[in-house]
Parts: sequence; structure tokens; C-alpha cells
Amino acid sequence: MNQANEILFVASLLVLVSIFAGSASSRFGVPFLLVFLGLGIFAGEGGPGGIVFRDYQLTYAVGSAALGIILFDGGLRTNFATVRLVAGPAFALATVGVVGTAALVGVAAHFALGLGLLESFLVGAIVGSTDAAAVFFLLNMKGMALQKRVSGTLEVESGINDPMAIFLTMVCVELLRLGQPPDSLELVLLFSIQMLGGLVVGVVGGFLLVALFNRVPVAGGLYPIVAMAAALLIFSGANFLQASGFVAVYVAGLVLGNRRHRGAQVILRFYDGLSWLGQIVMFLLLGLLMTPEEMTPYAVGSGIVAAMLILVARPAAVLLCLLPFRYTWREIGFVSWVGLRGAVPIFLATIPVLADLPGSELYVTAAFVCVLASLTVQGWTIGPVARFFGLELPPKPEAVSRTDLELGSTLDRDVASYRVEADAPALGYRYSELPLPRRSRIISVIRDGAVMDRTKLENLAPGDYLLVLAPAEHFFQLDRLFTARRQSKRERKRAERGEEVFGEFILTGDTLMGEVSMLYGIPVDDKDRKDSVGTYVRRKLRHRAVVGDRVRAGPVEFVVREIRNDRITSVGIELEPEEHPILRGFRRAFGFD
Repeated sequence: MNQANEILFVASLLVLVSIFAGSASSRFGVPFLLVFLGLGIFAGEGGPGGIVFRDYQLTYAVGSAALGIILFDGGLRTNFATVRLVAGPAFALATVGVVGTAALVGVAAHFALGLGLLESFLVGAIVGSTDAAAVFFLLNMKGMALQKRVSGTLEVESGINDPMAIFLTMVCVELLRLGQPPDSLELVLLFSIQMLGGLVVGVVGGFLLVALFNRVPVAGGLYPIVAMAAALLIFSGANFLQASGFVAVYVAGLVLGNRRHRGAQVILRFYDGLSWLGQIVMFLLLGLLMTPEEMTPYAVGSGIVAAMLILVARPAAVLLCLLPFRYTWREIGFVSWVGLRGAVPIFLATIPVLADLPGSELYVTAAFVCVLASLTVQGWTIGPVARFFGLELPPKPEAVSRTDLELGSTLDRDVASYRVEADAPALGYRYSELPLPRRSRIISVIRDGAVMDRTKLENLAPGDYLLVLAPAEHFFQLDRLFTARRQSKRERKRAERGEEVFGEFILTGDTLMGEVSMLYGIPVDDKDRKDSVGTYVRRKLRHRAVVGDRVRAGPVEFVVREIRNDRITSVGIELEPEEHPILRGFRRAFGFD
């Protein structure tokens, strides 16, 4: 009884301390996940806390459940349009990229750690995949707005690449344990079952969950509990069928998050906290497992492996996978750097331990050092690197002034309450001329506690409360209308110099290139002079355009400012585009625009 109470006391204390320590450290730019990991080490056997924890089986079980919840949450927040935009490159990174990374890291492990070829490849397989939890959390925590193609590639890749890493790890462990290679056809069949089976289970499970929410009414507070239980059921059910539970639970979240259903808002709010809890518990347990004394003999070799992973293996794999999809040099550089490793490598490193492989502590140490290096070096520098590559966009408005009210799954519009902020763009319009999205309308305006007569209202005022009826997909536009937008560091610096983030001048997408050439002295081929700026930019990009895309045209640079219905409607012109000398050399060497 006393022991159970002690465990409960210590566990709850560690979680609370982790949260407040992480909040305090974020002021200095320290990644939250690094704080959780460090606190676990501090409280563990090798730290002042002195907690002895050696239960790898429990770590594996808890890590599986936590990762399933985090992936489900990631799927809930991913739009189908984003998946369509980056499906090809993300799949290439999740398969070919993981194998390539594992092979290159294996070479470093062979020489730095003195391992055999198969043991070395196992090290590469363990650290070969990016971590969904780390990518989702660090990108969101930094509060950055990135080009949709870049952020979507990173998120979808990290959401679907775990099965390949797990597959490679399992195969290597079985080879080392049994001493004989499996049949090649059997390997291909096993991997196909893992991936396709996970996809099928996820799609079926997601649609069944949507039907369950819409047809079986439950108490409002139980929707998140049902979603959590269903996510874990889909995850474990897929594993039971020899399919990938990680793919299944991510796809199920994707299906649920992109379909209208009851309880959508309360589920998202609940999962926001639940995924945080899963992340905290994972990193605390993994930190408790590590002791500095056991890591010391392998620290230097593991450091070399980590350097190979960050500086060579990941960039080479990204270059190989993204070149065929015509990603720009800026995008390839950023995706190469943000190959974040988190809890998954250490979680995978427990598999050799559970299989009783000789020297299995080496795999745990190598994985831990790679994760520590990734979180410290890459996690700490995401913001500066995004600005270095010119991929940071003006941040989205923080919808702190909006409260969502659901009308049920049978209606195609929702109601939201807004508080008009002092610098909101809506204050610059007459009330009757507000640029509301299609099929959106203001139901009522409340000022100083009184409902205003909308027929006599001339302008909105700061502090007004609005009730707005609109389709769910239009609330982002309404957020921008009624909420003051924060400026990014890049915007503030450029504003101080009198520059615009998206260029000094703005053109409509229909402006003819011939006119632009005459106005700004841009050399343009005769065949391009009758094209619109939007058409010209799209053709030069050679892929689906997203906001923030840049196209060089002689001495100037076109920047995509706005896209509507897949058509470029607004373009900025930067007359003196900045370019780092190193990046200019990279662009010229590889022939990027």
C-alpha cells in the first residue's frame, strides 16, 4: 500500500515539475522535450533523485500507447489537402529515405563503434526515422508559420515513417537472434502487410468512429474518452492483425479529423492535453532508464554516429528523395535540417534489450546520444534555420478571441463567438462592407453588454463581441479579419528597415508579364510576355504553388502572397532579394531556381 502511494506521489510530482520546468525554460528557447528528458535523467539512478528504474517491458508498453495517442492527435490536426499536396515526397522520405539514412548511419557505426555490418545497420535502423511527436510538438511550440509544402512534408513524413524503422529494426533483431536470413519474398510480403494493412485498418476504423459519433449519442464529456479508447483499439487491433498500428492510428485520426462529427471541438481540446501527457511520460521514462556510467564507454562513438546522422545521412537521404519532386534548394535545406529524433529511437532501442541481444546497452546509448544531439542542435535552432532559408511566413493569427459553438453533425455550418481586437483588420471597413467569406454572416453584435441594431451599425469597435455563422473551413479567414496578427522576428526586423516580408510592391495575379517587364526592367522572353504573373510563377515553380513560394526573375524575386481556388491571386516583388552566399553557391551547383 505504501509502495503504491510512493509511486503515485513520485510520478505526479515528476509530471508537475516537468510542466513548470518546461514552461520556464522555453523563455530561453530550450526545447520542451529536452527538459523532460533531462529531468528524467536527473531523477534517475545516476542523478540526485536516485530512482532505480529498469523496466524495459513497461517502457515499451507505455511508449507504444503514448506514441499511438500522439499519432492519432497528429492525424486529427492534418488536413487532407496537405496530405494530397505532399503524399509523394513524404512517402519517399518515409521509405527510401529511412533505408538510406539507416545505411549511411550504419557505415559510421561500423567504424566508430567497431560493430559488425548487421549490428551497425541495426543502429542505423533504430535512429533512421524522424519522430512524429518531436516534429509535431517542436514545430507547434516554436509558433512558426512555415510554407505549407515544407511543414506538411515534415509532419506527414514523421507520421508514416515509423513502420519502416520498426520493420528494419525487427528484421535485424531476428537476423541477429536466429542467425539466418529470412526469405526475400517473405520480407516484401511482411512489409506490404504492415503498410497496406495499417492503411486499411485506419480507414475502416476512422469511418466507423465517425459513424459511431454521429449515430450513437453519448454525454458530451464522454466523446474524448470514446475517441481515446477507439484510438488504442485501432492501434492494438492493427498490431494483432500483423499490420502497422502506427499507420492505422494516424490514418484513423486523419479520417476523423476531416469529417464532420459530434464532439469535434471537445475531442481536439482533450487530445491537446492528452498528447502532451503522453509526450511527458515517454521522455521521463526514457530519461529514468539512462545512467551516465553505462553511457560513458560508448559516448564518443555514439557522438560520431549522431554527427553523421545530422550532417550527412539525413541531408543525403532528403536530397535523393525530394529532387525528383522539384523541391527548391531552400526547402531541401530546411527539411534536411529538421530531421528531428525524439522518443521513437530510444523506444526502438528497447527491442534488442527485450530480445536479450548481446551488448544491447550499446543500442540504447547510441539512440539516446542521437536523440540528445537532435533535440539540442536541431530542436534549438528551428527558428533561426527557417529564417536562414527564408521559409518563415507571417504567423497565423492567434484565435484567442474565438470560441466555437457546435451545431451538430447534420449542419454544414458552425457558430463562433469573436471578440474584436484593437488592431483587427475588420476595424478598417464599414460594417456593411466587411469582406466576409462566402456563406458566412454575422448573427449579432454585442457592445457594452447590449445587442446592437445591425441595420444601423456603421463600424465595429474594439471589444465588440460577435456571433458569426460560417462553414468550418472559413474560420481561418474570419480569424484574420477579427484578430490582430502577431509579427514574426523576421517581419519586425524587415519592418524596421522599411521592407515588406512578401516584397516591396504588390501585383495582382492577373497582371501581364509584359507590363511588369516594362515597369521594373525585368528580362522576359517574348513567349512569356502575354502570360499573367500568376501563370508565369506557377510554370516556373513546376509544382503546386503555396503561399511563400519564391521565383527568381533576373534581378528581382516574385513571392506568392495569396492563393484562392488553386489560383495565384496576389504576388509580391522583392527588388533586392537577400541570399546567403553559401545558399547561392548551393543553388548554382545543383541548378535550382
